[in-house]
Amino acid sequence: MKIGFISLGCSKSTIDTEMMLAHLDNAAYEITANASEAEVILINTCGFIGDAREESIETIKEMARYKKTGKLKKLIVTGCLAERWRDKLMEKMPEIDAVAGLSEIHNIVKTVNTSLEKEKLTSFGDYEKTEIEGERMLSDDSPSVFLRISEGCDNRCSYCAIPAIRGRYRSRTIESIIEEAQDLEAAGAKELNLIAEDTSRYGTDLYKENKLPELLRRLSEETTIPWIRIFYCYPDRITDGLIAEIRDNPRVLPYLDMPIQHISDAVLKRMNRGGNRKQIETVIEKLRREIPDMVIRTTVIVGFPGETDEQFNELLDFVKTARLNRLGAFTYSREEGTPAFDMPDQIAPEIKQQRYETLMETQAQISFEHQKAVIGQTRDVLCEGFDEEEGLFVGRDFSNGFDVDGKVFFSSKKPVQTGDFVKVKITNADEYDLFGERI
Repeated sequence: MKIGFISLGCSKSTIDTEMMLAHLDNAAYEITANASEAEVILINTCGFIGDAREESIETIKEMARYKKTGKLKKLIVTGCLAERWRDKLMEKMPEIDAVAGLSEIHNIVKTVNTSLEKEKLTSFGDYEKTEIEGERMLSDDSPSVFLRISEGCDNRCSYCAIPAIRGRYRSRTIESIIEEAQDLEAAGAKELNLIAEDTSRYGTDLYKENKLPELLRRLSEETTIPWIRIFYCYPDRITDGLIAEIRDNPRVLPYLDMPIQHISDAVLKRMNRGGNRKQIETVIEKLRREIPDMVIRTTVIVGFPGETDEQFNELLDFVKTARLNRLGAFTYSREEGTPAFDMPDQIAPEIKQQRYETLMETQAQISFEHQKAVIGQTRDVLCEGFDEEEGLFVGRDFSNGFDVDGKVFFSSKKPVQTGDFVKVKITNADEYDLFGERI
């Protein structure tokens, strides 16, 4: 039987999809990328914010049409939207045949088989008791792969539904992470992207102390993967030990994804974020002092309930003065079941959008200036293929995170294979991408 998969949302969702793919492949299902041929379609949804939910809903509707135009017998929905809406999802969308929660990742074969025998099926369990690791069937041939080191979150930010969806914070053992890293290395990985809801908390639950620096050392000692990159570090938990490990370990890239969400102490308090402006500025200064080539990436939210013009301008001024290398912004999404949903002084959509555009226009100029400063330098670039539209090879240097930042486009007189590291002299730049020639 042919089964089609669609994976929506974040990199953690992609890993869930890859574990389900492995289970189904081992059970002799044929995985197909052609939806019109699939007899079962499984959609791994995102339910984090409004735009993501809309994308999930539209995808469900689009795939349901294959019941009439293709061979589709069963449409199964899993992932964060399924976990969040549970029975309501099938009530709202009767075209769905089965809804499975995050706890069913390792039971997906049983879910598919049972759904073929029943008209409707819902399957949920306790995700906090579900193994968060397992065999993966990688969904593409990229040399850059994600490695999840923990699941869930204890931070309880007032705008975020993740703790209600994915549960409390749970670290994997160092041994299980290294074992998976070795498997990924054997599969051809050249870059490990460490992810979690909060990587900077790694080990505090399992080992009663922060183990991220030790994990980085062990990964460097027990694999030969050239690049290790860190995502989702909270600024108030970035320790001197972590900074020293990034500085002194040549395999750990001088790149840190550090979501701050805002800079106004009043807004940060309403968001229930740990830390404050002084701590954020201190850690930025320390990172730049200790690691001169440091690239800092962050995300911010504009239009949070009660955000005044003055508080937004404080954020805007901070962006101008801090001049962070990479910055992504989101307009606040009002999420049911979160404390911020019922907060007074909700911001009008048009004001949120205006603030978003102002902030991103400012950051685009800052990014362009950072990019121009690279012209004339020679960078190590990990090749990710050939871009037919540009007529150039494409890859990334250390300053660009996989799937979130820009690219390096380059010419080469000699053949280059995906996964090769090459030296590229940067000759031009725009706001987000670099251009050059292999030397």
